[in-house]
Amino acid sequence: MSGPRITLTGAGGALGLVLRPRLIARGAVLTSAGHRCPAPIAPGERVLGGDLRDDLVVDQALQGAEVVIHMAGSSVEKPLATIIENNLVALQRVYEGARRHGVKRVVFASSNHTIGMYQAGERLKLSDPVRPDGNYGLSKVWGEAMGRLYHDKFGIETVCLRIGSAIARPTEPRHLATWLGYEDLEELVWRAATVPGLGFLTVWGVSANKRAWWDNGEAAALGYQPRQNAEDYAATLPDMPVWPQQGGSFAPADVT
Repeated sequence: MSGPRITLTGAGGALGLVLRPRLIARGAVLTSAGHRCPAPIAPGERVLGGDLRDDLVVDQALQGAEVVIHMAGSSVEKPLATIIENNLVALQRVYEGARRHGVKRVVFASSNHTIGMYQAGERLKLSDPVRPDGNYGLSKVWGEAMGRLYHDKFGIETVCLRIGSAIARPTEPRHLATWLGYEDLEELVWRAATVPGLGFLTVWGVSANKRAWWDNGEAAALGYQPRQNAEDYAATLPDMPVWPQQGGSFAPADVT
């Protein structure tokens, strides 16, 4: 019996490269789409290039898909015009493609930079107002709202993952609160893609860090129980100044 038919956008990016083999190992029938996507890594994996702002590219990528895991887009601070094209125009094309092809769900890679202007150490709930720390964070706020729109108007389920610091291991003191380890990333994304009946949901993408800033009670709907803890690496981190805002280096950056 075949697994879920999943399209992964941004498959050649940092997190896409982590997720591809893990999704396949879990049984996904995977289409990997992205500018820098290398050759297939397993029999049956479809690999596609192209620009997601092009409807023909989107139609190819979403053909037969049940779920889109949308990891594509700019992941660092850039001029607003570039962010709009890469993070918003492309996302809208993906949602319209999901309508055309009857895709049931979009898993949207949102970001902790939607709330990056809160003070470090302040405990947050998902109900707290957004406070983006730049153009990138602003695009993720808009992306979450787009997911809400397409769920309410067209019934496309959306799970927004406010991803923290998704890297192999913590490298600075801020990561003691924000780290999302790769094993937890895999579990979170898989559950966001496959747990039935989620409607519209936003959760924090974070591991079980002792010093976490974010209340992730809503993740219970996914059955997500992270196992990694940044505290295991605390003694190895460099002695460096702590960023005053939760968004770290993004917060003081000049958005112009």
